[in-house]
Amino acid sequence: MTPRRGPLTIEVALRPWAEGDLPLLLRLLGEPEMMEHLGGPESPRAIAARHRRYMTADPATNGLFAIVAGPAAEPVGWVGFWEAEVRGETVWECGWSVLPEAQGRGVATQAATLLIAEVRGRRRHRWLHAFPSVDNAASNALCSKVGFECLGVTEVEYPKGHLMRSNDWRYDLPAASNA
Repeated sequence: MTPRRGPLTIEVALRPWAEGDLPLLLRLLGEPEMMEHLGGPESPRAIAARHRRYMTADPATNGLFAIVAGPAAEPVGWVGFWEAEVRGETVWECGWSVLPEAQGRGVATQAATLLIAEVRGRRRHRWLHAFPSVDNAASNALCSKVGFECLGVTEVEYPKGHLMRSNDWRYDLPAASNA
């Protein structure tokens, strides 16, 4: 077993995606280890284009955040939500990614919980969906842990032109806010 570096858990926060986050995105999307369940690494050019889209995204229909951790508020990942069509209905869809050195310490779980609170505050759509690969045990476990309901296996297109077998996880925002 590989020993973990640092404490078992780290306090995290979300901050809006910023111009200086391109190096973080290059690590999150450009390394094979990080993109194992998502069709492989993106090219530096594609990542730069994605970064520009993140910087110009409409805040009414997107929430894109850097996950920052520890006392130095060091960027360790990404989490976000955006509008999507699922079964003919407009819903929120979400995703996340955490650097290897911050994995296994509760970072993604805390970030997903903060994201759910942010999405719930929008009061725009009832459902929040996540579509992790059926082979991504960590992301599927996270969905279960934070209260998503698994609706079953589906195919999603990611990256463009590539169908991926995913679990469709759904979170009921109004029901959770009334609990």
